Amino acid sequence: MRPQSLPLHGIGGRQDLPIPFELAVGGAAVAIALSFVVLGLAWRNPKYRGDAAGKPLPAAITRTVDAPWFRWLVRLFGLAVFFYATVSLLFGVDRLTNPIFGFVYILVWIGLVPISLVLGSVWRTLNPLRTVHLLLCKALRQPPSKGLLALPSWLGLWPAALGIFAFTWLELVAPDRATIPVLQAWLALYVVITLFGAILYGDRWFSTGDPFEVYASLIARLSPWGRRTDGALVVRRPLENLDGLKPHPGLVGMVSALLGSTAYDGFSNSSAWIGWAQNTDYSMTVLGTGALIVFILFVLVTYSGATLLAGRLSHTSRRALPGLFAHSVVPIVLGYVVAHYLTLFILEGQRTLIYLSDPLSNGANVFGTGLLAVNTGITNHSGTIAVIQVLAVVCGHLLGVISAHDRAVALFSRQEALAGQLPLLVVMVGYTTGGLLLLFSS
Repeated sequence: MRPQSLPLHGIGGRQDLPIPFELAVGGAAVAIALSFVVLGLAWRNPKYRGDAAGKPLPAAITRTVDAPWFRWLVRLFGLAVFFYATVSLLFGVDRLTNPIFGFVYILVWIGLVPISLVLGSVWRTLNPLRTVHLLLCKALRQPPSKGLLALPSWLGLWPAALGIFAFTWLELVAPDRATIPVLQAWLALYVVITLFGAILYGDRWFSTGDPFEVYASLIARLSPWGRRTDGALVVRRPLENLDGLKPHPGLVGMVSALLGSTAYDGFSNSSAWIGWAQNTDYSMTVLGTGALIVFILFVLVTYSGATLLAGRLSHTSRRALPGLFAHSVVPIVLGYVVAHYLTLFILEGQRTLIYLSDPLSNGANVFGTGLLAVNTGITNHSGTIAVIQVLAVVCGHLLGVISAHDRAVALFSRQEALAGQLPLLVVMVGYTTGGLLLLFSS
């Protein structure tokens, strides 16, 4: 997506780092490897209890959050925002001042991350399509959980994984992706498929087939808020919250699509790729589609291969291991998102909020923000931004190593846990170095 002229990677570059780039990459790889050694010596028993853990919030907060009036307030807010944005989509002008581009590509796609981190799984209630389905069910006097067919258990999160691929293809590859007809066509397909799935399988479809809701739910697992197994609203350590993520069919495909597409984003901005692609006889669309698929498959194959090898080294049944360790990839995804999109979100998010005051580009100033200017002060701190980018990638991998180690000592004996983690450690070191190289490619 290139609705504006700012680069997707933000402001910082390798020349802005306070130390040589090669040293930063090497230090990051060593830090990941050393964390494995330290964890092996000091972390001998599982410390996380997943959804069984957590300190209950005050009863007044839980009553408010669970109150029907509050949930409907959140639902109607999400629906109102959705309909307001739809005005720009259906009746707005086809130029970059139309706020719908920033709304979809910036406020929704990137904004899902901070919203889910700060507020937890709020998107499940905010989701406007879930609210539309609920209102239809109430009008027809049908329970929203009832569909025409039972949702097959083997389907899992695969529909959402395909949806993530479809959206990232739109954002990163599709020709004329920042034009109204293309965005209208994609969103129309998304709405039809999502609502049709909900009618067919009931509201369970949203938690397995809606790519945005599944993505938000994964990131929400790194927030401090959650539900305990007894239904209580609790606060808990983010990695303990993450430990409660249960393996489902398609979970590995989902995290692979998220991580692989973000890695492709960095690669597609490199001068080496652009120069090579422009000198071939194939279109950028064909090349970009192939490269996006390759990046996603690379993550899927390397991660799955590492976990399957872990099962062999630990003398454990290998079939279930990719799903059991998939939660450890979620912090890596978060680190990549922060590193790639933080400055884009800050700068283009401001611009989108300004444009939203004028949804039809006719001079309106609905929210009083239309005459504001984008604060670009962050561009004066390129060195700090570069450091944040490196730390985001490294910290994401460190949290992934910790999550994987805790799961390993819970599943295997201590010696088998250490041996079994070696393939995954090698893969994570590779992801760290490769991620930094792609992030700071030029």
